[in-house]
Amino acid sequence: MSDIRSICVFCGSKTGADPAYEAAALKLGDMIAERGIRLVYGGGCIGLMGLVAERVAAGGGEVIGVIPDFLMKLEVGNEKVGELIITDSMHSRKRRMFELSDGFVSLPGGLGTLDETFEIITWKQLQLHAKPIVVLDVAGYWNGLGRLVEDTIEGGFAHAKVRDLYSAVSTPEAVFAALEAAPEPDREVLTSHL
Repeated sequence: MSDIRSICVFCGSKTGADPAYEAAALKLGDMIAERGIRLVYGGGCIGLMGLVAERVAAGGGEVIGVIPDFLMKLEVGNEKVGELIITDSMHSRKRRMFELSDGFVSLPGGLGTLDETFEIITWKQLQLHAKPIVVLDVAGYWNGLGRLVEDTIEGGFAHAKVRDLYSAVSTPEAVFAALEAAPEPDREVLTSHL
């Protein structure tokens, strides 16, 4: 996929226990801005989410946040940078983020980040899109995802080619090459289940 103009970043509403998570979020934000790529993210002003958005904006990049109304009422919406789209639900938030993005990057995060990452991988398995997905495995944070995917294959619940639905890299510097090199999803990841 060579024409990436907009990247959706899934990440935590907390900064996490390891300072490497924050450093990776800041570096990724810098690199997105330097490349002139639009950032689409969860719209919050807190955690890694807020750091990435503020860094992209500080570098002169375009930022679009997408946040459900109930989180705006909790005053976590980031109205300081870029455009903020308010949706009626988490489901419509994820759909809108998908529509605005040419590719996806998952930084460390909590259950919401896990949900977003699994859903976008699942949509790719179901042939609903062919956009590249990269998991930024900072300090081994996403090692469990790889093990879980292997367990689904070994347990007979997934075809071996599901491994190709996403890429895992360990540094922000490797993200963009992985986005560019992402293979098209093999139809067999869907048809093997039918």
